[in-house]
Formats: sequence, structure tokens, C-alpha cells
Amino acid sequence: MKPKNRSGAAIIVVSAVSLIFCSLGPRAFAQAQPVHQPSAAASGGTVIQLCDGVTSTEVKGLKPGEKMSHDQAVAVSRELMDEWQRKHPGQHWEMAQDNSSQPASVPAGTDTGASASQASGSPAASETTPPKRQQGDTYASFNERDYKLWQAETDKFVAMGNTVFHSGEALGSTIGISCDMCHPNAANTHPETYPKYQVQLQRVALLRDMINWCIENPVKGRTLDPNDPRMRALEAYIIAQRKGAPLAYGKH
Repeated sequence: MKPKNRSGAAIIVVSAVSLIFCSLGPRAFAQAQPVHQPSAAASGGTVIQLCDGVTSTEVKGLKPGEKMSHDQAVAVSRELMDEWQRKHPGQHWEMAQDNSSQPASVPAGTDTGASASQASGSPAASETTPPKRQQGDTYASFNERDYKLWQAETDKFVAMGNTVFHSGEALGSTIGISCDMCHPNAANTHPETYPKYQVQLQRVALLRDMINWCIENPVKGRTLDPNDPRMRALEAYIIAQRKGAPLAYGKH
């Protein structure tokens, strides 16, 4: 039977779209993430690429499957960033001040004693055993202890992200590169500007999309599932480092 009014037609169209979505599933609408293949190694080493998808350098003598030492990885990262700055003399980029392997600072009040199991990607205690808290709706009467408990759990989660951000092992890097080598204290990540069109991905991206792109390309690791505790903690840490910055989605 044909619809007798515009409202009926709209219902049929929406139902048809819903039917297609249910039949094909959400994966049918997912966009593949572009992979930027670095240039071939001229001297038989390994080509390391910066997160701009363009700047690269070859580490001679580094064979597939081999990792650099922390100091070597920092030196390569510094070389790439120096090259990037030469090509963009008008751009400001915060650089790490030393080659210390110690995690950088985290927001005040953060518990930096993240465990080894957290660094390796195992769910944090707060992920598996939620603390007891007062029951009720969002506007229930909470006491000071509740707020302190929530803050402690949040700080613990941010600390986990801090650990992963500074660990090539936790990120799954196959070459020893970690996020902090190019982004000290999560600098220059600007989470407040997402969502935005990201040239490297050739589409509008969320912060987690860009994190995965960096893990897959400069870090040469495997992308993380959106619900992986490491991904969630990385997002928490990066956002915490920009506390107070005004939201400016789409800004470049």
C-alpha cells in the first residue's frame, strides 16, 4: 500500500535504511584506515616514519623484527623532529628536554604507581572491580568520601595512560618507539580539536583514530580495540594533560 502522506513515506524510508543497516551490520559502513607505507630502505635497514605521514629516516643496520634501545629510539625521534622543524620553521613544537626513560609529569594528585600489569595492557583494578559507591540517580546526595573516591579512580586511570604513553612495550612497538619521544607530556596532541578532518587518515577522525594511526605507523605496532584498557587510558591521559583548554573541534 502506498503512503497517503509525507509522514508515512518518511516512515518507509527510515524503515528501509534500518533494514539495510541491520542486514549488513555496522562493519559495512566502516571506513578502512589508510596505511602510509614508508619509502623502501636504501641501505637494508628500517625506515622510520614521523606521525605526519611524510617525514622519514632510515636506521641502518636495524633489521625487521629488531628493536632499538631506548636511547637509540630517542635519537631517531629527535632526528625526525629536527627535520620536521626545518621544513616548518614557523611552527612551534614542544620538545623533550632530556633522554630520561622516566614517565613525564601527570596532573596534580595523580597516583603514578601504576602496576606492571597496567603497563602491559591488563585491565586496571578499577576496570575489573568497581569500588562500592552510593546508589541513586545522578542527582543523589553524595558525600565528600564519594568525590574523593571518584577522583582517586580517575587519577589511577590517567596514571595508567601515562605509563602506556611512555612505554614502547605497552604500546606494542616493534622498533622501540613510544609516544613521548615525539610528544613529551602529550604535548602537541591537542585532543580538544577533535573531531576534525585528519589528512593522514583522509577522513574526519576522533582522537582514538589518530592514536591508532600513530601506533600502526610511526610506532609500527598493531592498532588497539576502542575498548582496550590501554586505548581508554591513553585518551584519558592525553585529555588530562590539556585540562582547561577550550573545546575547539575541527581546529587545525
